[in-house]
Amino acid sequence: MTDALPTLAVIGIGRISRPMVVRLRRAGHSVTVTNRSPGRALDIAGETGACVVATPREAASRADIVIVCLTDDTAVGEVYDGPDGILAGLREGATVLETSTVAPQTTRALAPRVLERGATLLDAPMSGSVELATRGELTFLTGGPKEALDRVRPVLDVLATRILHFGESGNGNIMKLAINSLLLSLATALAEALVLAERAGIDRADAYDAFTQSPAAAPFVLYNRDNFVRPREAAIHMALSLVAKDLTLIDTLASEVGAPMARLDASRALIDQAMAAGLGDRDGVSVLAELLRSNAAAEAEQRPGQEIRPPSSL
Repeated sequence: MTDALPTLAVIGIGRISRPMVVRLRRAGHSVTVTNRSPGRALDIAGETGACVVATPREAASRADIVIVCLTDDTAVGEVYDGPDGILAGLREGATVLETSTVAPQTTRALAPRVLERGATLLDAPMSGSVELATRGELTFLTGGPKEALDRVRPVLDVLATRILHFGESGNGNIMKLAINSLLLSLATALAEALVLAERAGIDRADAYDAFTQSPAAAPFVLYNRDNFVRPREAAIHMALSLVAKDLTLIDTLASEVGAPMARLDASRALIDQAMAAGLGDRDGVSVLAELLRSNAAAEAEQRPGQEIRPPSSL
């Protein structure tokens, strides 16, 4: 006889957590879901047979492992508290995986409160795209007690190919912000390089394909090809509004620890401009190239006599 699989709750159904629920159900886990907008929870329940409940408290009360995946620090703070919050429903011995991209102080403040309920909190933000989540190839960046991580590792193995541990609570969040800082710089540089090639007369698709066959061909470059080449058809990997939120978290952390972030300042100027232009709900990476194209065209119009090459077709 084999041990029963742990029961799971997923609180917050978004672009990444949705395919996670699909994989967990296919692996045979009992999964309870809840979401502030009930339609998303009902939709994934209809697809997978997961159970839908109305509150985080009820979801937590049914689970050995609670996976929380929300948009920001405010949402995370709200979902734990109150008569219908996670803390009110946690089972003794449960493990909470806080996968949201939040400030390290947020999980460090929550960890002792979860411990008071006889449970353990791990910060476990994910690195990866929707496509990687669908294939179970995410990377989890974890902080908190290693023994708790060892207990939940079989569940994370369904979702990830890499599970990295960085020590104490909050350190997983630090690494997520560091990685997002690198990706944000890469996204800005990629947008600039692509628009440079286009303005000099190279076809957009040809230029991007050259990037993918060069030393710059990181996975990030490869899986964003369609969005950069056909931005008007772009699938939203991460909305610009969330990119802007992460940039603020990175900036705050850098200020706290005294880390120089010159590249971040340059990226902020472009992202602030895109947000001011009302592009917050667009794909947060490929939209940067669109903004640079627009800026370049506007500047060229102000310089009479300069040849303006036709942009690549959208």
